[in-house]
Amino acid sequence: MAAAAAAALRAWFWNERFWLPHNVTWADLAGEPGPPGSGLQYPRAAHVFSAFPLALGIFAVRLLFERFIAKPCAINLGIQDSGPHRAQPNAILEKVFTSITKSPDGKRLEGLSKQLDWDVRKIQRWFRHRRNQDKPTTLTKFCESMWRFTFYFSIFFYGIRFLWTAPWFWDTRQCWYNYPFQPLTSRLYYYYILELAFYWSLMFSQFTDIKRKDFLIMFVHHLATIGLITFSYMNNMVRVGTLVLCLHDASDFLLEAAKLANYAKYQRLCDAFFMLFGVVFIVTRLGIYPFWILNTTLFESWELIGPYPSWWLFNGLLVTLQVLHVIWSYLIIRTASKALVRGKVSKDDRSDVESSSEEEDVTSNSTKGIFSTSSNGSNRLNGHVAGGQWTGEE
Repeated sequence: MAAAAAAALRAWFWNERFWLPHNVTWADLAGEPGPPGSGLQYPRAAHVFSAFPLALGIFAVRLLFERFIAKPCAINLGIQDSGPHRAQPNAILEKVFTSITKSPDGKRLEGLSKQLDWDVRKIQRWFRHRRNQDKPTTLTKFCESMWRFTFYFSIFFYGIRFLWTAPWFWDTRQCWYNYPFQPLTSRLYYYYILELAFYWSLMFSQFTDIKRKDFLIMFVHHLATIGLITFSYMNNMVRVGTLVLCLHDASDFLLEAAKLANYAKYQRLCDAFFMLFGVVFIVTRLGIYPFWILNTTLFESWELIGPYPSWWLFNGLLVTLQVLHVIWSYLIIRTASKALVRGKVSKDDRSDVESSSEEEDVTSNSTKGIFSTSSNGSNRLNGHVAGGQWTGEE
């Protein structure tokens, strides 16, 4: 009975009328598109499983990269592995912090003040320092950003080099001619699986990396990206998929470059990279993406192959990404607007504020830069981009 149920589930999931255009079957895609021995084939669903061991390999490479390349670079730039001010040891406050609340309200503060014979301000400062001491150092954030910069930079220029000779890069209608009978080349396969593996590694490392405010929205972004890559590979929409991947990589390395410059305290370079990132992000995500990518997936494909069930799902995922693009573009534009008004790029609205007290508010007006630092030197903005955006911790 279990075998019958599994067979029924498999038949339902791989329903040809959902995945493939009318009059196309899985058997049609089982053969070789070229002459015998040519090595050419169509994408296979089983290929995506190779992304999992590759994702583990990428994560291992990341650990080695951060330790033996990024960390020495950071130290040479004068970035120290020193954390924020540590809280004074106190068993009572530690118990409240770990078991009850990390941010006590006024009533609890008054109670603790009477119990310890401390003034409320001192207790507030203790909780602030205690929260901050668990947060990553600038060195940790530099290493994380340097890894992402290296990968995004490398994969973007690999993608550009690959697509420059691809006919669908210059004429998007080529994505749909003779679809789905389009052979898979080795370069296209490696590009696709490497991107998929990297996003799987980001999905898992998101739970161990620096916590940010938009953890949920980034989680949705990673899911949508992985879903798009996997789904488009299975039903051989890889040509348009390569365009989507390359377009998204275009701005990501610029944001990481801005963060690296900030951590190294090259503020003018940081501001320049951020402004360049903002321009490239908005042009690619609000201009090229809807008018080039969505135009071909929604309209040119409708004309050439017509809609079918998986076509609707594919475009639904693409539109989901566009909604996220609009949200992030709004935040970038708001940050840039404040920069124009104040004459400098100020603290980003998506920042992860790692210190917040009356004492630090006094000094906050003197901080500078996109990723402004507080009076104790902790960084106020440290997001990451699988989609090119800053995110916060608290």
